[in-house]
Amino acid sequence: MLCRWWEVKAGAVHLGSPLTLAAQGSGSGLLGGPGLIVWIVLALGGAMLVGNVMALLRPPTRTREGELARAPVARSAAMAAIGAVAAIWALASLVT
Repeated sequence: MLCRWWEVKAGAVHLGSPLTLAAQGSGSGLLGGPGLIVWIVLALGGAMLVGNVMALLRPPTRTREGELARAPVARSAAMAAIGAVAAIWALASLVT
């Protein structure tokens, strides 16, 4: 049974947010479950990969003063590779 942060259950006061108490009620003790970090790594790795590849493939049509006309190729390729490794690691962790 989910109790609110202001309720008293079995003589003990439960302090914390309702989200924290809901996570504790599921038995994992972690908000989002134990696999949350894997989903975060997948999202960030995928974003790094897609963002850097798109920066290389579609440079901005108009640049402002002080901006580069194209993204640096070596840095963008390295960041895309790091993102790909992170996304592949996360997918492998989710599958196994």
